[in-house]
Amino acid sequence: MSSLLYIFLFLTVFISHLGATTEATVEPVIDTTGKRLRSGINYKYYILPVARGGGGGGLTISKSENTTCKKSVIQENYEVSQGLPLSFSPAEKSNTIGVSADLNFKFSATSIWKLDYFDEATNQWYVSACGVAGNPGQKTVSNWFKIDKFEDAYKIVFCPSVCNICKVMCRDIGVFVQDGKRKLVLSDVPLKVVFKRA
Repeated sequence: MSSLLYIFLFLTVFISHLGATTEATVEPVIDTTGKRLRSGINYKYYILPVARGGGGGGLTISKSENTTCKKSVIQENYEVSQGLPLSFSPAEKSNTIGVSADLNFKFSATSIWKLDYFDEATNQWYVSACGVAGNPGQKTVSNWFKIDKFEDAYKIVFCPSVCNICKVMCRDIGVFVQDGKRKLVLSDVPLKVVFKRA
């Protein structure tokens, strides 16, 4: 066997091992059945609140006059409502959704989460479904969210790290009730959630 073939085999094994190690060292987000959240359109999940009795179910889209695309991300008013399922796309290619990874949250190919606008009247930053998928960087920085551990469950965070030169706010995602709707906003009180496979 030639030395070139030895080098090729060594590099193949090394690169495979490196990829496996990187995937294994990422702390995965776990769904309600104890399985890892997976990326891609074939894996959809409901985002459900942990707290019961305070109102509010899963997450969905509502028509809004405040955003340019007229789509706000809200929490269902009724606890029994699971909302719409979402898929997740990491900024760095991975089959597993990791804790604190930059993610696109997608209701569909045309309804992607975005930190959309600030309303001076309510002093709130609102989340819409007006974002675009992929292309992590300065032009898409408002489209990236993270899932972080929170007590015995998870929370959603806006703190994108897809742009090294951008100054970004780092805040939890919570709920602000306005006109009878439970709208997702930047908040000091995070919405504590779990993920259920759809």
